Amino acid sequence: MLSAGATLSAAATVVAVDHFQKRHQSRKVKFPHLPPRDVAIGDTETRIYTFGKDLFEQMLEAIAQAKSTIYLESYIWKSDECGRQFKDAVIDAAQRGVDVYLIYDAFANLVVPRSFFKFPKKIHVLAYPLFRPRVLTLDLKYTGRDHRKILVVDEEIGFVGGYNIGQTYADQWRDTHMRITGPGVWELTSAFVTFWNHNRKDNLPHIEPHHIPDWLPRIQAAANAPIRQVYPVRNIYLEAIRRATHHIYLTQAYFIPDAIFLNDLLDAAARGVDVRIIVPESSNHVLTDWLSRGQYSKLLRGGVTIWLYRNAMVHAKTATVDGQWTTIGTANIDRLSLQGNYEINMSIYSADLARSMEEVFEVDLSNCRRLELDEWENRPFVNKIGEFLLAPLSPLL
Repeated sequence: MLSAGATLSAAATVVAVDHFQKRHQSRKVKFPHLPPRDVAIGDTETRIYTFGKDLFEQMLEAIAQAKSTIYLESYIWKSDECGRQFKDAVIDAAQRGVDVYLIYDAFANLVVPRSFFKFPKKIHVLAYPLFRPRVLTLDLKYTGRDHRKILVVDEEIGFVGGYNIGQTYADQWRDTHMRITGPGVWELTSAFVTFWNHNRKDNLPHIEPHHIPDWLPRIQAAANAPIRQVYPVRNIYLEAIRRATHHIYLTQAYFIPDAIFLNDLLDAAARGVDVRIIVPESSNHVLTDWLSRGQYSKLLRGGVTIWLYRNAMVHAKTATVDGQWTTIGTANIDRLSLQGNYEINMSIYSADLARSMEEVFEVDLSNCRRLELDEWENRPFVNKIGEFLLAPLSPLL
């Protein structure tokens, strides 16, 4: 039986070696990306962003034009130049009479000075707690973090996707975000307001959304809510994978699928579906890389192709299936995202949007190298030992 000590020692060694290696790496990165792409879905307009500078410019523009409300939720909000731009923008909006509501995750921003999150009193700020006492009772409903990234302006313009707020994400990471205007914005408004009203303290106001919801079966938000033990993001993925007949294109920052998820991908490949997965060749979380690699042998032997994104961190959480269904959001394919954190992914049925996302996927493939089965099976023996020792951590991440 594998001891906890062996697993922890292996984890410490992997982290230390990774830190030493990356300490001397250049921070300048370049990667191919497309300009923002517009797709109409009925009366709803969408725009896809694959470069942070493009996204942040238009998020700040929307904030600058806000007339009534701003709902901004970010898992990470750095105090660097980019973060200060967003802080100044929401303060300016509040000064001209806009109602501003902000949410950030206290744990994710531990390294950010507390003073950065001090705003004028007219701005309403909800810090998702660093620690929730009921965690001590091992109640899993209280262990998740707020991993979402949402901006809604005037309940008319919404943004959602993988981008946190910070300079690194503006030009060094490859990520995907979506802007929504029109009736589909209600999905993001509802998600923000529901979270706010459930988690606010007495000193924060209750929010009453103004717009009447539209029934849009082609555009829906899947919002994980640990407190209610509701995890629809995993289900939308599994349903799409099980229905696939032609192709499945996944892009994932952190890919540690559970047994059911893994088997569904293998079943799809076995029935002739072209299953391709883009993951970072080297991510910002080395333990996640090693745990992800523990699944590579089964995937490669089962006919799934794995594409390693080079020279930059790919942080996107997206998929397209059969040229019909697309998801863009905040959830990784790992336990923390699919059965732990507050997350939100858009689930959209649109051939036009899927076509645009497949073009994005092709551009990303141009920056990848395919991992071949022979190469993988001939990796150093010490790597195989490390993967074996670290495997018990998979259910935790």
